[in-house]
Amino acid sequence: MNAENLAEWLRRRGHRIIEGAGSLWYDAGARVFQPVPFHRVFAPPEAELRRLMRTAGALGLRYSAPPGFHTGLLSYHVIFDEGPYTIERIGPRTRNKIRRGLRESKVVPISLDQLAEQGWRLQEDTLVRQGRAASMDRAGWERLCQAARGLPGFEAWGAFVGEDLAATLLLTRVDDTFLILTAQSHRDYLDQYVNNALCFTVSVELWGRPGVRAIFYSTHSLDAPPSVDEFKFLMGYRARPVRQRVCFHPLAAPLFNPLSHAAVRWMLRAGMDRPALRKAEGLLRFYLEGRQPTQRQQPPAMLSREVFDGQAPV
Repeated sequence: MNAENLAEWLRRRGHRIIEGAGSLWYDAGARVFQPVPFHRVFAPPEAELRRLMRTAGALGLRYSAPPGFHTGLLSYHVIFDEGPYTIERIGPRTRNKIRRGLRESKVVPISLDQLAEQGWRLQEDTLVRQGRAASMDRAGWERLCQAARGLPGFEAWGAFVGEDLAATLLLTRVDDTFLILTAQSHRDYLDQYVNNALCFTVSVELWGRPGVRAIFYSTHSLDAPPSVDEFKFLMGYRARPVRQRVCFHPLAAPLFNPLSHAAVRWMLRAGMDRPALRKAEGLLRFYLEGRQPTQRQQPPAMLSREVFDGQAPV
């Protein structure tokens, strides 16, 4: 149950793993690397980051620095780390949805084989709803599931409506933190609030295990719609402030500027909507906005009262 197990899961899916600047890193796409584990918050020295990019042939790095760091985008991790996790901590409307979901579905652990075989229908529908249908195919989904086979700390959960698998989660444990790796559901069962039942049941189960200090749900996304995180906040998770840092290789950095960002945005508006182009737009936006002084950045709404770099954002 350590970071190397998570790195091995990524390796089995075809990702490249490198080490340097005090962490493992994986290629999240287009030679841009992110830390393993995903929830890590740290501030490596600039010289070590540059050395890592040179030796690994990396175009850039994206990582989460502490909220008081001097640069980076005002951002957040979605996390639960102030227990206990109980229904009383959740708002009354969402409580009612959880109770209804628990009445209409059954939440149990499932096998990785079941996740791979039956979960694709849910994953495909989830991606379509989020406008990201082109980001994964069935073969990629099956690799994602089967790559966890035999690795310590990985487990899958499902919510069933009758005999139908309606929602699933894949998660793993790294030291004292559980990481939710992927979550999916089908629109046919959303009115039964299966996502609420699944998230609640699994969160209660995980938080009750010995030595667990946090459940990490996700990082502020480059391209996902805000509604993806709104559900998590309603379920009692919180936005922990961080500074998301994007840095590029010194030789390439001059190419990433407001003009190139505008060009990528024009391509998206012109109908060239591809997952890689969306990620590129997000990286450029995070990079350019993250270089602005704190007082000139517009923080996500849920962080309007947080303190960054010694001052509250405007």
